[in-house]
Order: sequence, then C-alpha cells, then structure tokens
Amino acid sequence: MEIIEIDIRGQVCPSSLLLALRKLNQYYAKIASGDITLVILTDNRDATSTIPDAAHNMGVASAVEKVDGYYRIILRQQD
Repeated sequence: MEIIEIDIRGQVCPSSLLLALRKLNQYYAKIASGDITLVILTDNRDATSTIPDAAHNMGVASAVEKVDGYYRIILRQQD
C-alpha cells in the first residue's frame, strides 16, 4: 500500500477542507480499493473535525493523531 502525504499546515478552514477534498477526490478510487492511504498534515484544529466528517460522508475511514504542534489526519479504506 502506498502512503501519500499532503502538507497543508498554515491553511485555515475552509481552504484546508477544500484542499483535502480535492486530494480525496483525486485519489478516491485508490483509497476505496485500499491501494493508497492519504495522510494530511495540518495545524488547523478545525480541520481535525471537518476533514474526517467529509471523509466519513464519502465512505472513507479516518483517524486523527496529534503530533508535535500539528495533526496527522489519516484517510484510508473503510473496513
């Protein structure tokens, strides 16, 4: 499985959500098939709820991890 990391630190909502959705749509088929896991790096706390909510609505599983000063939002195939 390939991991694609997108760094959107410094962006605020709604642009962080829009950037994430653009990538999620771009890689959706490969995420849904389990070929790709998309990891989004953000320092915007609002994005830790808006991006996972949008992914959930698309049938994509998500997890949020807090790292030093930022968050990792992991979007992957639904189990």
